[in-house]
Amino acid sequence: MPDTASAPDTSSAEARALESAGSPTLDFLLLRMRRKSDFPALSDTVMRIQRVAMSEDDSVGDLTREILKDVALTHKLLRLVNSPLFAHASRGGVSTVSRAVTLVGFNAVRTMALSLVLLEHMQDRAQAEQMREEFLRAMMAGALATELGGRALAESAFISAMFQNLGRMLGSYYFPEEAAQMRALLANGATEDAAAMQVLGLTLEDLGVGVARAWGLPDGLQRSMRTPLGAPPLRAPQQGDEQLRWIGRAANEVAATLLQTAPDKLTARLQQLADSWRRTLQISPERFAEAVQRARQQLVDIASALELRVTAGSAAERLLKPPAPAPDTALAPDPIAAHALHAPTAAPATSEPPAAATLVTQHAAQVLGAGIQDIADALVQDDFRLNDVLRMILETMLRALGARRILFALRDPRTDTLRGRLRLGESTDADLAALRVPLADDGDLFATVCQRGADTLIADTRQGGLHERLPAWFRQGLNAPTFLLLPLQLKGKPFALIYADHDLPGALAVDETLLGMLRTLRNQAIMAFRQRGG
Repeated sequence: MPDTASAPDTSSAEARALESAGSPTLDFLLLRMRRKSDFPALSDTVMRIQRVAMSEDDSVGDLTREILKDVALTHKLLRLVNSPLFAHASRGGVSTVSRAVTLVGFNAVRTMALSLVLLEHMQDRAQAEQMREEFLRAMMAGALATELGGRALAESAFISAMFQNLGRMLGSYYFPEEAAQMRALLANGATEDAAAMQVLGLTLEDLGVGVARAWGLPDGLQRSMRTPLGAPPLRAPQQGDEQLRWIGRAANEVAATLLQTAPDKLTARLQQLADSWRRTLQISPERFAEAVQRARQQLVDIASALELRVTAGSAAERLLKPPAPAPDTALAPDPIAAHALHAPTAAPATSEPPAAATLVTQHAAQVLGAGIQDIADALVQDDFRLNDVLRMILETMLRALGARRILFALRDPRTDTLRGRLRLGESTDADLAALRVPLADDGDLFATVCQRGADTLIADTRQGGLHERLPAWFRQGLNAPTFLLLPLQLKGKPFALIYADHDLPGALAVDETLLGMLRTLRNQAIMAFRQRGG
C-alpha cells in the first residue's frame, strides 16, 4: 500500500479515470441504461438542476421553475422542508418551492433536489429494499460529510460524498442481476472493485464517474467522486477537490461501518475510524463522534419525512436506529472551536430565573419567526432593495437578541478586508470604521471565523485569556465583552459578516431554536445578494 502520510498519491485514480473514459465497456453499459425508459428523464432532471446551480445569474425563480417541472420531486421536497430537520426555518409550514428556497437557502434546496431526484427515479418494486438501502447509505455519507466539512463546505461536501455512491446506486437499479452476483462475491470475501471488475468489466466508481461525465456534471465534482487511495494523510489535504475527496471517503467509511457492523462491535469500530481520521480532518475523536451522532439523527429525520420504510432486522434498519446520546466530552483547546455554535446546543447560563429565561427565549423566537416571514415575502418581490432587506434582517436580530449594537461588514475586493457598512442599535459611525477584518491574516481570530464559516458566540472575553487573542483593532475599537459573529459565504468564500454585541458579559444567549432561526436569517441575506448579483 503506498505511503500517503505526506503527499497523497492520486495518480492511480487519475490513470483509471483516463482508461475508463470512452472505454467500450462503459459505452456498452451506458447504452443498456439508456434503453430503460426512465433514464433519459433522470438525466434531463439532473442536468437541468445542475445547470441552474452553475449559472452565474441563477435566481430563486430559475431553480423553482426547474423543480416544479417534476411533480413527484416537488412533493418530496416540500415534505422534507416541512420535516423536523428544517423546523427552525419552516415555522408555520412551507407550501411553495419558492418559499422553501428563500427560507432554507438556494444551495440547500439544490442539494436536496439532486438527492431526491435519484430516489424518485430509482424505484422498482422488485428491488425496493436494496434501493432504499443504497439511498440511505448515500444520504448518511452526505449528512456526515456536511458535519465534517463545516458550513463553508456543507453543500459541496454533501454532494461529493453522496455522488461517490452514484455508481453503486446506478448498478443496483439498472443492473440488478449483476448487482446480486457482486453481492454474492462480496459475501465470499471479494473486494467491491474486484467483484465489479469480474461481473461488469469496470469498477462501480468508474461507472458513476462515466455517467456523471455523460450528464455534464462539473469537472470538480467528477474529480471529487474519485475515492483517494492509501492511508489517510497525517495532515489536512489542500483545499478544493482533494479536500472533498478525503472528506467523502471518511464519511462513506462511516456509513459502510454503520450499515455492515454488528451493534456490539460498532462503538469500537467508530472509535478506530475517529482516531485514523483525526489528523486528516483536523478533528478530535470527541467531535468526530458528535458529528456522527448529528448525521445519524438527520438521517432518521429525512427517512421519517420521506416515509422510507425498511424491513425489521435488515442492514438498512441499522442506519435508521436513533443514535444514543453522546457522552459528555471536553471542549477542544482551539479558541474558536470552544465558542463555535452548533445545533443542537445548550443556551448559555443567565442570571435570570429559568421561567424568565424561557419567556425571553419565547419572545426572541416570536420576533425571529415574524422577521423571517416578512423577509421571505420581500425576497419574492422582483423590485426589492438589497439594503432594505439587510436592514430588516439586522433589525430582527437586534430586537430578538436584545443586543446593544449590530453591524454588517462587507468585503472590499481591493484590500480583501471586511469593512463596516450598515449599523443599528447604540452604534456610531466610529463603530463602523472600527470594524475591519483582514481576511488574509491567519492570526486574526475574526478572519479565521469568517474563513471557516463558523458561527461563533463569545460569552465573556475576560475568561480563559481570550482577550489577549483578540485582534488589536477590536480591542482598541469595539472592545465588547460578549459578541456574536455570523459569517456569510458564497461558493465557500467569505464576503460579509454580521456582528452583534452587548456591554454585559453573558448577555447574549443563543439556544438550539434561536441558532437555527438566526442561520435562516443569515441565509436570507445570502439569498438577497445572489438575487441582486452579489
